[in-house]
Amino acid sequence: MGPHPYESIPLNVAGYVLAAYLLVVHGLMIWKAERCKEWLNRLPRHRAAGIYTLAVGMFWFWLLIAPENLGVLSSLTMDIGEFNAVKPWLRIIVPVAFVGMAIGVKEFLFVRALGVVALMASSPLLEAAFNRDPATRLLIPVFSYALLTAGLFWVGMPYTFRDLAKWATDSHKRWMSLALSGLGYGALTLLCAILFWRGH
Repeated sequence: MGPHPYESIPLNVAGYVLAAYLLVVHGLMIWKAERCKEWLNRLPRHRAAGIYTLAVGMFWFWLLIAPENLGVLSSLTMDIGEFNAVKPWLRIIVPVAFVGMAIGVKEFLFVRALGVVALMASSPLLEAAFNRDPATRLLIPVFSYALLTAGLFWVGMPYTFRDLAKWATDSHKRWMSLALSGLGYGALTLLCAILFWRGH
């Protein structure tokens, strides 16, 4: 087997994706501030959003343990070392867990699901920046580890997302400060991707 697709992600491409996410999300926080505040406070208990987000996260994980003979569905399959022996069981457990959570979890399903997606998204970002030359690449791991930490809290302690949303939306000045900080981080990431990360 060759390198995993995560290991082949160019640093500048990871930078463009991260910058696009930061600029779009934080741009909307400024442009549609009141609507975004209302939406953010509703999200923790939005059941439909929770089911769809959980489906994305669980399917993404399933692709990492998929059988190797499924064509494009096998493109993300990875070697998980000593745990390879449990892959057949995981392929069954993951969809069963999705159905069980979608039916049985009544509170904060979206937050838990978002935590799963956050954990999954941090991996390709970290792989793209791993052992690359420009010191500015650290913009990606810093964001990735923050995302990873947040994801762990959201899966295990989902009320922290609710509390964070309330804290962010209680003050317009605080909201704008967070939005501008995110825009600045996104702009810096985009600038580095254009100027320094090509070919890495």
